[in-house]
Amino acid sequence: MSQREWDESDVRVRPNKKGSRPRTKDRPKHDDAVRGRVIGVDRGRYTAVVNEAQPDEHTVMAMRARELRRQPIVPGDLVSLVGDTSGGPDALARLVRIEERTTLLRRSADDTDPVERVVVANVDQVVIVVAAADPEPRPGFIDRTMVAAHDAGIEPVLVITKADLREPVDLVSTYRPLGMEVIVSRSSTGGNDAHGSLLVDLEALAELRRVLNGRISTTLGHSGVGKSTLVNALTGSQRATGHVNEVTGRGRHTSSSAIALRMLDSEPGTWIIDTPGVRSFGLAHVDPQAVVDAFEDLVPATAQCSRGCTHAVDAAGCALDAWVADGHAGPHGADRLASMRRLLASRSDAVEDVKELGDGGA
Repeated sequence: MSQREWDESDVRVRPNKKGSRPRTKDRPKHDDAVRGRVIGVDRGRYTAVVNEAQPDEHTVMAMRARELRRQPIVPGDLVSLVGDTSGGPDALARLVRIEERTTLLRRSADDTDPVERVVVANVDQVVIVVAAADPEPRPGFIDRTMVAAHDAGIEPVLVITKADLREPVDLVSTYRPLGMEVIVSRSSTGGNDAHGSLLVDLEALAELRRVLNGRISTTLGHSGVGKSTLVNALTGSQRATGHVNEVTGRGRHTSSSAIALRMLDSEPGTWIIDTPGVRSFGLAHVDPQAVVDAFEDLVPATAQCSRGCTHAVDAAGCALDAWVADGHAGPHGADRLASMRRLLASRSDAVEDVKELGDGGA
């Protein structure tokens, strides 16, 4: 029996289920893409305004391209769109590119959570809304938001609502000397309207309009502080407003997604991005030195600290205590220092937790 000779015809090749077209990393440049601003995100669909402030301005519904599926897209983002950008009722464009961002406000669920959550993009200022009472104000939340804003290069503005229930003397005297805008709002009738929503102080509203006009801003605050009520008054929208639970003292979440709205009777380019009420504002993404830099009333003292100072309570050679004791940080300097140290301690604990997780997985 002679030995059979084999050739190429004897080789069986299974067809490629994904097709025979060679893969390439080269992506289309989309030179014909239309630029838009994302103003709403809802279950994988993005609403963008195209030809902003032009006679043919219109909104477009889009879905993200496959190559962007791992990148967060948020209100305020400037994006490139292809496909059907007519804005018709059945039109659906494709979002193919996120343009370079000027600012990016981020947070984490807590200080130990390594997952970064992008809140908004390309905003000029963040409006921190707190209530003087009902629910109780949380200076820690204000400081955390200020740190995140400072880290992102965004200007903070503080709005204190429900001042008719309690005069916010401490809040005003703590934050106004820092050079930030502080607006105090009192209910015009000392209560709520027929629907249970907080009535707006017209004088405070006028002052807030002045601060917001011509700029892109976002609002941040706990539920029940009157944030959506202010946004409704400024924009004419009908965002749902919430109330405070009498047992827990916390507000009920009403807004479920962030949305960009235009302020009434404002200059072109004025946007207010209203965000859902937050429970916490983690700073896992912020470097400890950036935390210190955000406390501008305490920063000058750090030049006198010993090299490598952690600024902790028991840190040897820390000059912060003497700086505060001498009154350089104002009457609320001790509270500010305590707040900064709490944030630094929480960041330190977060780093240790990450190290322990890493050691355990080795």
